[in-house]
Amino acid sequence: MLVADDNQVQLKRQLRLRDLVLAQVLVVVGSSWVGIAAGLGRAQLVAWLLAFALFYAPMGVCVYYLNREMPLEGGLYAWARVAFGDAVGFMTAWNIWAYALTSIATILFQIPSEMAYMLGPKAAGLPEDHIFVYSTLGALVLLLAWTAYRGLGLGKWLHNFSGAAMLTVFALLIASPLWAWVHGVHLPYAPLAFHVPKHDATSLSLVGQVLFAASGLEYIAIMAGETHSATRNIGRSVLIATPIVFLMFVLGTSAVLAFHEHLGGAINYVAPIPQVLNQAFGTNGRMAYVAKIAILLMQIRIIGASSYLFTGVTRLPMAAGWDHLVPEWFAQLHPKHRTPVNSILLTTALIAALLVLGSAGVHASEAFAVLNDTSSELYALAYLCMFLIPLAGAVVLRRKIPGWVSVVCAGGILAIIFVLVLNAYPFVAVPSPGIFAAKILGTTILINLLGYVFYLVRRKRPAAAGAGEESTPSSVISR
Repeated sequence: MLVADDNQVQLKRQLRLRDLVLAQVLVVVGSSWVGIAAGLGRAQLVAWLLAFALFYAPMGVCVYYLNREMPLEGGLYAWARVAFGDAVGFMTAWNIWAYALTSIATILFQIPSEMAYMLGPKAAGLPEDHIFVYSTLGALVLLLAWTAYRGLGLGKWLHNFSGAAMLTVFALLIASPLWAWVHGVHLPYAPLAFHVPKHDATSLSLVGQVLFAASGLEYIAIMAGETHSATRNIGRSVLIATPIVFLMFVLGTSAVLAFHEHLGGAINYVAPIPQVLNQAFGTNGRMAYVAKIAILLMQIRIIGASSYLFTGVTRLPMAAGWDHLVPEWFAQLHPKHRTPVNSILLTTALIAALLVLGSAGVHASEAFAVLNDTSSELYALAYLCMFLIPLAGAVVLRRKIPGWVSVVCAGGILAIIFVLVLNAYPFVAVPSPGIFAAKILGTTILINLLGYVFYLVRRKRPAAAGAGEESTPSSVISR
């Protein structure tokens, strides 16, 4: 097992088992995935079974065993660096960092649309009101920065409440077909229907999206240095959260599909849950207010998920700063809260810039859309590295991991390759799918080239690289 150095010991351990389980629900269960999976029709159950068998199970096994041997702040970054060296570790962190920054901006962009659903038809124009959008998003970015600055002693309560809010909303979503049935509306509800997905390009693209929908489990390990008994509790949280997450996805998708088949019309891939709650409970009456409260809880969940991603993305430069792969300026901690204040400042500025880019005109918004679509590819590359560790990582590390884990991770590698290929194909109509795919793949390559150039430039600095030699991992093998 790898033992943390003095840098990690400086951190405050705030997270316990309950916090980790709720964090997995918060980060893994995104509200849009049930709409995307419903686009596969009655094949949704097969798609979710494939996703959990080919991706989630290998991910869970990997996180369980890698965290057991390396309960280190930085999570996958630290694992990759110990297994493959500085270059691969840095590029893994770079891809997660770019993914998380873009995801936070994308998540925040959902809030005006979902608020319009909550407030009803009179608020339909809110997403187009620039004053409202900019002031709301600006206030939210400052809130994220403040909670990150204060640390997980405060932030975990926002994350816990947001995870509980997501559980509550899904409970209402899952119960909505029963509500309809009690009130005389017999929906075509078939959660156990077993149909094979179609073989056309759009269906395969949707399957690729669903395969990667359950990603995010490893994100909790980024804050292993701030977790009580991280070796034990992170693994236990994986075992507890897995069945909960699976049922939320399958039963939630079944509810969306039931209303879609009954009422017709297009599925709202951005906000499928508010769409279904409005369809189920209407816009007037007592239950309509319950639906509005549920949509409000989703707003809180969006803020909580953004906060959790924000917290994690500030820890990656901190951990890399400890290892001298980025300037140590990023690793400076607040004397009282023990949080990486400089990393928080940079993250705040970058997210604000992405939000402005996303609404600064047609060409800028198109660039943001491409960057957002590319984020899944970046995250998939980080997962590819994780699945390769039990198969090709440092021998001393592989000897500590059971042999069967390598077999499971080989399945994860195949799933990730499938995701990398199919995520580049659009599942919604675009003028030219080929050009769309070229933009996604080209942007993925460009971002990685930029990261690698930064790494090479940084390595040439003697003070940063120990006179040009590979730096020693910020941990040592104790057994």
